[in-house]
Amino acid sequence: MQAVVKEAPGPGNVVLKDVPEPHAGPGQVRIAVRVSGICGSDLHIAQGDIKLRVRPPVVMGHEFAGVVDEVGAGVSGWRVGDRVTAETTVSTCGRCRSCRDGAYNRCPEREILGYMHDGAFAAWVVVAAERLHRVPDNVSLEEAAMTEPLACCVRAMCDVAQVHPGDLVVVAGPGPIGLLCLQLAVAAGARTVIVGAAGDEERLDVAKSLGADCALVEQGGLAERLIHELSGGEGCDLFVEASGAARAAQLGLASLRRGGQYLQVGLAGQPFAIDLSLLAYKELKMLGSLSQVWPAWERALLLLSRRQVNVRALQTHTFPLGQWEEAFRVFASKRGLKVMLRPE
Repeated sequence: MQAVVKEAPGPGNVVLKDVPEPHAGPGQVRIAVRVSGICGSDLHIAQGDIKLRVRPPVVMGHEFAGVVDEVGAGVSGWRVGDRVTAETTVSTCGRCRSCRDGAYNRCPEREILGYMHDGAFAAWVVVAAERLHRVPDNVSLEEAAMTEPLACCVRAMCDVAQVHPGDLVVVAGPGPIGLLCLQLAVAAGARTVIVGAAGDEERLDVAKSLGADCALVEQGGLAERLIHELSGGEGCDLFVEASGAARAAQLGLASLRRGGQYLQVGLAGQPFAIDLSLLAYKELKMLGSLSQVWPAWERALLLLSRRQVNVRALQTHTFPLGQWEEAFRVFASKRGLKVMLRPE
């Protein structure tokens, strides 16, 4: 079968090539991939600057949905034809404090689908049956392919941070993750502002259609003045940094109220300077969130089933797998939001 493979470490070294067709072993199922999504971390893997472990050669891709078409020995509760998506965690140590606390997404020995084990930029992917999640009948496989990024946002917004009705929540970065976090804040009854940079105008229009109270391009301190006005001079309750940009992080620390929450979900390509003394002066809670665990997946699928989060509005482009290079270019250039791949 054809697959998009990271062949070696470093920038580039990504190719479309023929690889052996996988089969389900004991405790595993094979999934016929119907659609998969390109994640910002896929770009970081391609560029060679991801800060998570990658073990080339490896088939990339970890956001997907499909249909079970092979069931390995010892698997119960799943059968051929089931519509599923699957968690990205393949294995963890099971011994560290994070694993014992149920936060296995933080395990230092965690191995990830599409990073260290063959992923979903292919016609088939094999996963452990215990990592499967059933797709509700009223959720399409195209929608279900975005369960993974939504689960990341659910964990960030509902488990790591706290959002209350009436809170003023500011999201920096109107990409897919930012727009999902925005929708979760709207669903929680918060007042919402989303901030972008020049070139983000179309994405900010999407944000308005998804319920943002305000959506603006930051220039000349406009965002900080608006936040000051909306909060009566106090500052926002929660700032979600979903862009990985230094200016956004600086805006967050400056615009939060005393005792507010700063949540980092965006991944930056390189370090940048921020004024950490503001954490002390304002008694801020600085939080970070990466990936997801089982409860976030179940809540994400429930939100999709209840139509409380709209992911179809974010899926702007679909390419056949053979056009993966153009798909990556479209995603990297911000010509679309969520770019999807389909096996041929």
